[in-house]
Amino acid sequence: MLVAASELMIERSSIEISLSDIAQKSGANAALVKYHFGNKDGLLLALLARDAATEMSNLEYLLAQPITATAKLKLHIAGIIRAYHRFPYMNRLIHYLLHESVADSADEVSKFFVAPLLDFHRRLLAEGVSRGEFRATDPVLFYTSLIGACDHLFFGRHAMSRATGVGPVTDDVCRQYIKHMETLICGGILTQVEEAAAAG
Repeated sequence: MLVAASELMIERSSIEISLSDIAQKSGANAALVKYHFGNKDGLLLALLARDAATEMSNLEYLLAQPITATAKLKLHIAGIIRAYHRFPYMNRLIHYLLHESVADSADEVSKFFVAPLLDFHRRLLAEGVSRGEFRATDPVLFYTSLIGACDHLFFGRHAMSRATGVGPVTDDVCRQYIKHMETLICGGILTQVEEAAAAG
């Protein structure tokens, strides 16, 4: 059922799917959705939790790698953008469950997505500062900058397409955006020594 819901949202570029849509796509009875998840919001929460779990485990793996903090930062920027591209419904689900669903859903999203990601940023930034690679940077502001920029690439794409005629987010757009965000973020927080090394 989670796979069916994911596929439907990707196909339709929307999170507006019904229980009957999910049942028809999965071949399961709509009553099973209520049995396993309580309601549609419960299923959407479970889907986001499933997708987020993979990304959160990747963060812990990345933090443990014997590479520079700058290299970890660049890999993280690329990983976040690719995750949003791989799960194009993710940002809309986060918005919906945080702001339009019940308070319990918002609490759960905060626990399995927002808090772990913010904690990862705090630890990565602290590592970079301690190694002399990063300037001191507020992790909340960093989170807001990076996740906000990634979020708007996908969430705001519809508005931009109407205003400027830009097309959908393709693999090539993702590659361009990764390079753009690396330049933007690293230019802001790398120390001058690290910047000179990167330029050389």
